[in-house]
Amino acid sequence: MQGALRLTALDRAARRAGLAPGLTLADARARVPGLAVLDHDPAADAAFLEVVADDCDRWTPLVALDMPEGVPDGLILDITGCAHLFGGEAALRMRLLAHLQRHGVSARAVIAGTPDAARALARSGQGGVVPPGGEAQAVAGLPVARLGVNAQIVTGLSRAGLKTIGDLAARPGTPLAARFGADLLTRLARTLGREDVRLVPRRPLPECIAERRFAEPIARTADIEATLALLVDDLALMLESRGEGGRAFEACFFRTDGAVRRLKIETARPLRDGVALARLWRERIEALADPLDPGFGFDLVRLGVMRAEKLTPAQVSLDGRAVEEEEVAALIDRLSVRLGRERVLRFLQRDTHDPDRASALVPADGASLPALPPPPEAPARPLTLFDPPQPVEALAEVPDGAPLRFRWRRVVHEVARAEGPERLAPEWWRQPEAAPTRDYYRVENREGRRFWLFRAGLYEREAQAEAGPPRWFLHGLFP
Repeated sequence: MQGALRLTALDRAARRAGLAPGLTLADARARVPGLAVLDHDPAADAAFLEVVADDCDRWTPLVALDMPEGVPDGLILDITGCAHLFGGEAALRMRLLAHLQRHGVSARAVIAGTPDAARALARSGQGGVVPPGGEAQAVAGLPVARLGVNAQIVTGLSRAGLKTIGDLAARPGTPLAARFGADLLTRLARTLGREDVRLVPRRPLPECIAERRFAEPIARTADIEATLALLVDDLALMLESRGEGGRAFEACFFRTDGAVRRLKIETARPLRDGVALARLWRERIEALADPLDPGFGFDLVRLGVMRAEKLTPAQVSLDGRAVEEEEVAALIDRLSVRLGRERVLRFLQRDTHDPDRASALVPADGASLPALPPPPEAPARPLTLFDPPQPVEALAEVPDGAPLRFRWRRVVHEVARAEGPERLAPEWWRQPEAAPTRDYYRVENREGRRFWLFRAGLYEREAQAEAGPPRWFLHGLFP
C-alpha cells in the first residue's frame, strides 16, 4: 500500500461521489468504475496558477501566491482601496468569480479583514464577505486544522478537547504557547482578525498607474498606440505633481481570454514628456520580434511607472551643454528601445587599483556615471587591455628586475627603456583564492613600440606559496 497510486485533487463530481484526496486509485475505481484520472503534474499546476495570477492583476496590483505548505495552490488579493472601483466588495467578488467562470476556472472567494481569515473560510468551502470585525465569529466553528499548523499540533489540540478555532480562542494564551509554541498564537490572532500581516506581492508595485477599460475590446495597433498616448499624458500629470520623472515604465495588455502581455522600457534620464514617451512606446511596439497578438482583443490596458526619480527643471548653460546632454539621452533611449538595452553600452570607470576591474561596459540607460578624471599628459596605463593577459617569455638581468627582452607571438623584442615596477596586490576581499602579486613595467622596444608587462608572483622565499614560480604576461599596448 505504500507504493499505491493515490488521489491528490478532485473535481466537484468526484467529491459528490464520496471520493477524497489520499484515497488509493484502486479503491476509488472500485467505488466509481468509470473514474477518469490524469497524472499529477505539480509544475503544470503552478504554471497555470501563475497565468491566473497575472489575469487577477486587473482587479488589484497586490496579488500574492498562497503557499501554506510551500506549494502554490491559491491566490490572495489585497483589494484595499480598489473595491469602490467595481461597485463595492460584494460586487467585486461576484465579478471576479464570474470572470474566472467564463474561462473555465471554478473558485471560492472570501473577503475578510486578514488573509488568514479569508484563507481559513475559503478552504472550508465557505464564501461571501465577512463584515468588518466579524472574523472571530465567522471562523469560530472551523476546525483547528484551518490554522495551518502541523498535524502533530492538531492531534495534541484534539486530545485536549480543543477541536475548533472558537474552543482555542476561549483558552488563555500562555499555557497554549508553552505547550504548542508561540507560532500557534500568532496564527490564531491573524485568523481571528486581531493581527494583520503584509502580503508579499509576486510583482513589484508601480509608483503610479494609469489604465483604460473598454466595454468593447480593442485589437488594432492604431487603437493600442492611441490608448498608450492617453495613458502617457495621465502619467505625465501625476509625475509633474510629484516633481518626478519616470526611469522605468511597464505597459500591461489584458486580453479577453485571460492572457496578459507586458512590455517594458527604461530611459537614460528621468522623463515625463508625453510626446517623447509616446514615441518610445511606438518604437517599442514596432521593434517587437513577436508581434503584440491581441487575440480577441484587449479589454484593459494599464501603464505604470516602475521607477521614478526627482526631476527638476534644467537650466540651459551658456555653452548649450544641457541641450546636448538631452539629445544624447534621447538618442540612447531610442536605440535601447529598438536594439535592446543590453546592446547599447557605455564605459564605466571603477574606483579600484586592479586593472582587470578598472573599467566595465554597462547599459547606457543606467544610472548617471561619475565624471572621469582628466587624463594625464602621459598615460600611466594603456587604454586597450588584453582579456585575459597574454603570456610571454621574458629575460631579466636580475630575477626581480625589469625585462631585457621578451618574446610575444614568436617575435623577440629588445627592451630599450623600462620603467617600474608598479606593484599591485590582489583585492583579497573580492578574490577568495590567493592570487599572485603583480609587478608592472612600462617598456619600450628599439623600434619605439611601448608595452605594459607584468610579472605574476614574487621571488622572495616567503612569497613562493602564492602561485608557483613567477610568470610574465603582456597586459596592454600603449598607443
